[in-house]
Amino acid sequence: MLIVEELHLLLLRPDGRVESPVSVNRLYGEVAAVIVDLALHGRISVSDEKNPVVDIVSTEPTGNPILDTTLQRLVPLRGKRLQSLVVRPKLDPLEVVVESLIAQGVLIRGERGFFGWGAARTPESDSAPEQMLRARLAAVLAGTGSPTQVDLALLSILQNLNCAHAILRDECGGMSARDLKKRIEELTAGSPAGDAVAKAVNDAITAAMVAVMTPTIVAATIT
Repeated sequence: MLIVEELHLLLLRPDGRVESPVSVNRLYGEVAAVIVDLALHGRISVSDEKNPVVDIVSTEPTGNPILDTTLQRLVPLRGKRLQSLVVRPKLDPLEVVVESLIAQGVLIRGERGFFGWGAARTPESDSAPEQMLRARLAAVLAGTGSPTQVDLALLSILQNLNCAHAILRDECGGMSARDLKKRIEELTAGSPAGDAVAKAVNDAITAAMVAVMTPTIVAATIT
C-alpha cells in the first residue's frame, strides 16, 4: 500500500468522512504524500535549493493507477516549485486513492451526506489494514519497532498537518501533543541528509507544513 493510501486510511473516520482536525488541510497532506511516493519509485526528483522545484526523472508507468495518474498530471507542471504544487487541487489524488482502496476491498462506497448532497462517504469494509498500520506506528512511537522511511513520512506529514495527536491518540501511549511532537522530531532527525529520496520526502512534507500555516500567502504564489 502506498504512503498516500495509508495516510488516507488514518484521516478517515469510521463513517467514511475525513477527521475534522484535518478536513481543511487533507489536500496538502495527500498531495505531499503522493509526491513522496513518486520520489520513492524513482519518477520525480526535487532540486537542491531554498525553494525546490520538482522535475520528472521518468515517465515510464509504474503500473499503479495512483502513481501513474499523478505522474501524468505532473508532467506539464515540471519545473514548478514544490510549495506551489502541494496546494493545487488538480493534483489531488483523492478520487483515484478511494477507487484503489475500494478495489482492494478496504473501503466501500456509501451514501452521500445530508439530503443526498456532497460526496459519497467511503467507510471501511475491512479494518484490518488500518489496524495493522496503527499497530506499526504505535510500535515505532514506543521504540519497540524499527521505523521505515514510509513510517517516518507518515508521522511527519501528520505532525506538519497539526493533527498527529488527534489521529494517533490511541497509538501514542498517553503522550501529550507536545511530547508526541518531540518524539516524532527525534525519530525523523536521523533521516540521511545526503540521500536524494530522503530530501524529496523532507521537502514535500515541509511544503505541506508551509501550506497549512500560510494558506493565503501560498495560494497567491500559484502561477
